[in-house]
Amino acid sequence: MPSVNPLLKLESVSRDFDVSRPWLNRVIEREPRRILRAVDRVSFEVLKGETFALVGESGCGKSTVARLIAGLYRPSEGSIAFGGQRLQMIFQDPYASLNPRWRVRKIIAEPMIFIDEKKPVGEFLKQVGLSPDDAERYPHEFSGGQRQRISIARALAGQPELLICDEPTSALDVSVQAQILNLMADLQERLGLTYLFISHNLAVVSLVADRVGVMYLGRIVEFARASDLFAHPRHPYSRMLLDAVPDLAMSGKPRTPVAGEVPNPLAPPTGCAFHPRCPHANERCRVETPKLLSDVACHAVEEGRI
Repeated sequence: MPSVNPLLKLESVSRDFDVSRPWLNRVIEREPRRILRAVDRVSFEVLKGETFALVGESGCGKSTVARLIAGLYRPSEGSIAFGGQRLQMIFQDPYASLNPRWRVRKIIAEPMIFIDEKKPVGEFLKQVGLSPDDAERYPHEFSGGQRQRISIARALAGQPELLICDEPTSALDVSVQAQILNLMADLQERLGLTYLFISHNLAVVSLVADRVGVMYLGRIVEFARASDLFAHPRHPYSRMLLDAVPDLAMSGKPRTPVAGEVPNPLAPPTGCAFHPRCPHANERCRVETPKLLSDVACHAVEEGRI
């Protein structure tokens, strides 16, 4: 992992949620408290100017990591160090993340209140490909792609060094996704932004990421440069995710859906959490949790079996 002046550093970060039933129900039915570990000892670094992506199926904990970094949750364990002054977040749903009662002008101006900055809202709208005249309109007057542009403009108004992008294109049509991704790449180059990009879509990640962390059931199972991950995935779960990506090049290589289901996080499997779905699992995988060695957490890789 990189270690030269990281902009963001997570060390052994965990987050637990108490999902117990009400106290009286537990007393009557003699149930213990239920603690869900959504993030389990996650460590990584993000360097200034890069795009680091966290990928994995829904429920793997990647969005919880994003909210921990943004300060919306506190870690149950571990530490998060941010070397900049400001960060902002772009949320998944452009229909739910903008206040419908506010004009665009007020939405974009709000972050500037907290940094004592007074730049014209129209400048931020032009940066994201909208008109300054749009400042007087309400969110419902825009399409989904335009609303996400407004969300990006709001984030830029806070003058962030780091943008946390939590599935920023997943709610958009494919053609609009490409426009937003191109806009984000252009803004990164012009403004020197750093992105933490959260996604389950590996096709999107392959276009935007410099480095990738693959998450499964709250843990990082593989780190790799994006080009290396897509050319030579090492962890069986990474391979399974890539095998499920449609073959747009029409190479004839068969594609298979991701096999099995994510286990119940309230009762995770013993040993390697992926072993019930892994074709390479053996007895060691069922009883011993693999450590992250050479940027991959897999007994089969460690032993040279794959």
